[in-house]
Amino acid sequence: MRLVVRFVVAMVVAAALTVPVGSAAVASGSRFSALVFSKTAAFRHDSIPAGVAAIQQLGARHHFRVDATEDAGAFTDANLARYDVVIWLSTTGDVLDDAQQAAFERYIRAGGGYAGIHAASDTEYDWAWYGGLVGAYFRDHPGAVNPQFQVATVNVLARDTAATRPLPRRWQREEEWYNFRTNPRHTVRVLAEVDERTYDPRGYSVPEGSPGMGRHHPVTWCQPYDGGRAFYTAMGHKAEYYTDPLLLAHLLGGIRMAAGVTRFNCGREN
Repeated sequence: MRLVVRFVVAMVVAAALTVPVGSAAVASGSRFSALVFSKTAAFRHDSIPAGVAAIQQLGARHHFRVDATEDAGAFTDANLARYDVVIWLSTTGDVLDDAQQAAFERYIRAGGGYAGIHAASDTEYDWAWYGGLVGAYFRDHPGAVNPQFQVATVNVLARDTAATRPLPRRWQREEEWYNFRTNPRHTVRVLAEVDERTYDPRGYSVPEGSPGMGRHHPVTWCQPYDGGRAFYTAMGHKAEYYTDPLLLAHLLGGIRMAAGVTRFNCGREN
């Protein structure tokens, strides 16, 4: 009889972890709640649906609630208070009005979490507070005088965070490698850098190719910001990347850090 009960329980648990999720994944006894925001007002990445689905699946497997929206009207005090972290997934352009921006600022100041993925740094260039939150604005990427997508080596600098612990110290992967307008390494804790010696970093914004960022080219970082927690990774351009177990483990760790459910050891670098 005990064996039968154990079998039934195991089947119920397995079923619960594999139930397909839609725009909202609500696990019973959710450990935290996440809002995925993917509105675009400029370039739109066709990987957004895959990214949303991947985060929803992470929520179902790891017992956290995931809601997804492209409606900027979700940025109100009352609605944001329902979430431990807001994930900006490849947002672009000017996506929030002044009242929505003010609500998000209050959310972060109240101890909320922000996780930015890929083009989240290509967003809200006229909102200086957001630029500080994400850490650096996108400048360009390869693709004019060189291939847009290149395999390169990521040097994982920090081994003591949930976002980096699952990763190898030297991680080879293909990506659309972003160059940023500024290097945030003196205001954030850089978790990973891409080694420019392993690919051609010249960007498209200059006819002959803009220069890369040099020896220290950050691609993932985190920081305490204005009362809240911020995590950003530049990785995640293609839809197929959201099936990579290492990238998914990286994103899961960063989301959990920003949500405040695991250690957020993101003090400023020396």
